[in-house]
Amino acid sequence: MDADVIIVGAGPAGLMLAAELRLAGVRPLVLERQPHRRDTPKAGGLGGQILELLRYRGLLERFEAACTGPVPAPRFPFGGVHVDLTRLADPPMHALPLPQQQLEQVLGERVAELGVEIRRGHEVTGLSQDDAAVTVDVRGPDGPSRMTTRYLVGCDGARSRVRDRAGIAFPGTVYPEVNRLAQVALPGTVTVLDDGGLDVPGFGTIAPGFTRTDRGLFGIGASPDSKVVSLFTTEDEDTEYDDDTPMTVAEFQDSLRRVLGVDLPVDEAFRLSRFTFKARHAERYRLGRVMLAGDAAHLFPATGVAINAGMMDAVNLAWKLAAAVHGRAPDGLLDTYHDERRLAGARTMLHTQAQVALRRGLDPAAEALRELFQELLLDEQPLRRMGAFIAGADIRYPMPGTGHHPLAGTFAPDLVLHTDQGVTGTAELLRTARPVLLDLADRADLREAAHDWRDRVEIRTAKTDDRPADALLIRPDAHIAWAAATDEPAGTAAPTLREALTTWFGAPEDGR
Repeated sequence: MDADVIIVGAGPAGLMLAAELRLAGVRPLVLERQPHRRDTPKAGGLGGQILELLRYRGLLERFEAACTGPVPAPRFPFGGVHVDLTRLADPPMHALPLPQQQLEQVLGERVAELGVEIRRGHEVTGLSQDDAAVTVDVRGPDGPSRMTTRYLVGCDGARSRVRDRAGIAFPGTVYPEVNRLAQVALPGTVTVLDDGGLDVPGFGTIAPGFTRTDRGLFGIGASPDSKVVSLFTTEDEDTEYDDDTPMTVAEFQDSLRRVLGVDLPVDEAFRLSRFTFKARHAERYRLGRVMLAGDAAHLFPATGVAINAGMMDAVNLAWKLAAAVHGRAPDGLLDTYHDERRLAGARTMLHTQAQVALRRGLDPAAEALRELFQELLLDEQPLRRMGAFIAGADIRYPMPGTGHHPLAGTFAPDLVLHTDQGVTGTAELLRTARPVLLDLADRADLREAAHDWRDRVEIRTAKTDDRPADALLIRPDAHIAWAAATDEPAGTAAPTLREALTTWFGAPEDGR
């Protein structure tokens, strides 16, 4: 075997998967088609549930330090309108202004520290698999070669060679719209108003947020105290663009002129990007020893969600794949990657396709729908629910069996924990990406029930105010695999705990 796991693609999903595998004791090999990290602007930020996961790994400060500007207020575009979470004291959705080039640089530095090998300029041209291995045909700087690996993961984007060569269907829809985004400095003739709108010569006042014309959609993200303004256009076009061909200032200004019907002058552009929208979802995230993650598995018809979904795919897959490599994966564990992350992808597809309906409607009925949607978001409960929806924080993975605690399948809350060593939090317990049994009620019966798994599960005891359960079994991806109800009689939960430990982490070494 050339490697236990070969990852194809050194984008955010592939690099996150490589880092998580190393934490789990697996040394992956990453193959990347591009000889160098690309400078073409793509995603402009990182947001959603992955930020919480990075905090749990102790890495969030590194990503915050790499941000290219101040962290914006939590206001997010949603189908041509805005979801304004600033009215919530604890908004469920946050974002960092971190262009994809800088994001990949930070992730690249992380995997280099962990000793991951990345071979750039290596393109997968074919693959085959059997019950024991995957054979991969590769074209590299020194010509064609053939490699073998126990598992192959395609993180190679929308045009995934891995997905195509494995024969995994990728059905969906392509929408006839081209979106252009630019962060620019405007000349003194254009005034940024106190409310974030613009006063444009020859046009007049443009309200903040989105303005719809009969030629397309124009969006503004601006504040009077910032010299950099984000401008956005959407037009229906039949032109096919090469993603590797950067957008120019002239192309963006032509789009502004078509949508607004007037020239909007630009002094300097700091970021220019162009993208189209597709709704595609792989029928399988796993086929034998081949798996998909990130854009190879799903394409969503809205901004701000793809990187979050792809990196969370990687975190879910890594510990399960590592268990298989180490020979400890219980039956069906790798199948739960498809079950769980395809469910998460379907939830993301649901709200992003709803955004298509909101933004593409042009008649009075569509205007009424957008107005009604904004009115509903004036109330806290639907606003909070929509924020969690966008963030991917509303996911509850299906757990095997019945009668589960309400927390089972959800992302573990970051509780304030009082221990013999002082005050800590749930987040600190998950920095090494090991599973944790967190005893919150001094339950000796539960600690004893988990004793035979102590070689692979951390057993920790702590106290917390208003404990949500007597104990939590937390997986490496920070999701709760099992929980004990508060104040239940001793001994009643031990059998279900042992069942959960076996289901997720395999039988104990001695087989008891």
